[in-house]
Amino acid sequence: MSRLNFILEAEASNSRARAARFTTLHGEVQTPIFMPVGTQATVRSQTVESLKAMGSRVLLANTYHLLLRPGADVFRKIGGIHKFMNWDAPVLTDSGGFQIFSLPNSRKMTEDGALFRSYVDGANILLSPEVSIEMQKAIQSDIMMVLDQCIPSTADYTQAKNAMEITHRWAKRSLEARGDSTQSLFGIVQGACFQDLRKQSADTLTQMPFDGFAIGGLAVGETKEERNDFCEISASFLPKNLPRYLMGVGTPLDLLEAVHRGVDMFDCTIPTELAQHGVAYTSLGKLQLHRGIYKFADTVLDENCPCPCCKSYSRSYLHHLIKTNEILGWHLIAMHNLNFYHRLMAEMRSSILSDTFSSYYSRKKEELTWSDNVNPASHKIRTPRAQRKRNLGDYEILENKDGGFWSVRQKSSGETMHSVNNPVEEAKSLYILQSNLAKKLSRDTNMNGSDPLAEPFVIWDVGLGAATNSMSAIHCYEKIESPISMNIISFECDLDPFRLVMKNIGCFPHLFHQAPRGLLNRGKWISSSGNLKWDLVLGDFEFTFANQKGPDLIFYDPFSFKTDSKLWEPGFFKLLFEYCQTNKKNTTLITYSASTAVRSSLLFAGFWVGAGKGTGPKSETTVAYSSKPKENLELSGLLGSSWLEKRERSHARFRKGSDRKENLVWEKAILSHSQFQIES
Repeated sequence: MSRLNFILEAEASNSRARAARFTTLHGEVQTPIFMPVGTQATVRSQTVESLKAMGSRVLLANTYHLLLRPGADVFRKIGGIHKFMNWDAPVLTDSGGFQIFSLPNSRKMTEDGALFRSYVDGANILLSPEVSIEMQKAIQSDIMMVLDQCIPSTADYTQAKNAMEITHRWAKRSLEARGDSTQSLFGIVQGACFQDLRKQSADTLTQMPFDGFAIGGLAVGETKEERNDFCEISASFLPKNLPRYLMGVGTPLDLLEAVHRGVDMFDCTIPTELAQHGVAYTSLGKLQLHRGIYKFADTVLDENCPCPCCKSYSRSYLHHLIKTNEILGWHLIAMHNLNFYHRLMAEMRSSILSDTFSSYYSRKKEELTWSDNVNPASHKIRTPRAQRKRNLGDYEILENKDGGFWSVRQKSSGETMHSVNNPVEEAKSLYILQSNLAKKLSRDTNMNGSDPLAEPFVIWDVGLGAATNSMSAIHCYEKIESPISMNIISFECDLDPFRLVMKNIGCFPHLFHQAPRGLLNRGKWISSSGNLKWDLVLGDFEFTFANQKGPDLIFYDPFSFKTDSKLWEPGFFKLLFEYCQTNKKNTTLITYSASTAVRSSLLFAGFWVGAGKGTGPKSETTVAYSSKPKENLELSGLLGSSWLEKRERSHARFRKGSDRKENLVWEKAILSHSQFQIES
């Protein structure tokens, strides 16, 4: 029996969003809810009074830091954290698992717990499940968290499985350590970016008498798409009658996406941390008040906000406070940001209760992407001379120091090409090895290999970007002893990323070849043998593809869903499929996305669709064929009944904005696809 008396009040149509309420030792909590982070028993730059005035109802404190200072004895003597910090509403305490994760070189992990050296006095301390729970009992928080082993979401399967299993053992010990305490206790689902591990973790923990469950191990290295997918997957495995908490997330848009996927509770330092640097979330988008454009801006921060900051102070004054590092600026902007977060959660709750969340989600998702630098041409910032060659138009190159590689970032959208994985390694794994390209290009395995007049093997590279995929294909070709002819056709609507990486070629070793310069200068390159050709097609792919040679293989790598949304729509996939049919080639299409929406769209268009190999943090990619695959290996990888069952649970099952009649046509086209008849 849960200690929280959780009541599920409403679930939104066409979404997993839900509104609920539960009762803690210090009052009722209504969800969805955002919890400001008060790591050291204080939310930085705020008072208890300002927190309450802005709408804060639950605070988060950290066991690891409070264990070191002031220590359990202080809380026992004073009578708990509520009296200690003069806060009479609920408190949730994190167990310290994430802080231990943040000290990779200063701790030792054992079955007993984490052995680390105190940053306060240098003493060696073992943080075990029992020590963590005893400390949380001394703090007297309303909701305690089990000690878990947090690892990067990009960890390999073995590491993720081992961390998950020790988390399960620690969860059981944490429950035993709680004893008969009236404080609530949440279990934490782990499993990195592996669906089977997430399910196994949820199945194990839900057999234990926890009062709620947290989704851990996200926002620690994965892409936003991966985070959304595994948030939804994890939430779907958890019981409806208990609260769900996504730990350490995130931006306003992150919160909207997670509520849409069935999460109730959130915490993050973003609203106060960014406030210190002059970043404010407003109804007009994200504003960066340190920028010079606000020096003379004698207007309020946000006309639609009732907080004291917006009522009494101008953008000009806030700009001045940030530039002079005055703590008042941090205090005022943090107040505003917290108020913005709490009003956002209240709006979501209201829309769920009135069953208008689906339309609210669509509208709000667009609003939360607005920013004062969405068009960099409007407000140019002078770049230091040494950095100028790393910028071109709307693009810049960034170094991933941990991974030892460079990536291209679009400033206006904030999207980064290959932000997590080494681009060259990803291109090789995702497109070259997965397509078995070397075998397809070998004369020994190609029926037309001995015919000099035979048509070349044609690759469409959709999204030239930094030319990583095309150059990987060229390097593969040049290693084959006697290859057939090959023609790469790269499609791109904006050459600035390619021009930028060529300006910084020393950061991109894969371009150390004569081909990229030839393509950039002349729009084409031909090898000395004449058997390898690379062509550039400028313009929007949706309008240019129909005039090109039919492809044998498509590297489908548009920049992102946000910037190239047309290329991911079912209508366009239908056109592409029909073109492949006209050319009478069994075309293979490979893409990095494994989303339900993309796979459904490909199936609707007529493609045969299979699960591709994972790459980096992605547990799966997607491989599609324009006709029934001939090879047994390809047939065995096709999506089947288990995927259909997963799709049945997905919020992306239907097309956005479609009505009931359209949904019926959509479902019939997918469920009657020939590939699903193979199993039966």
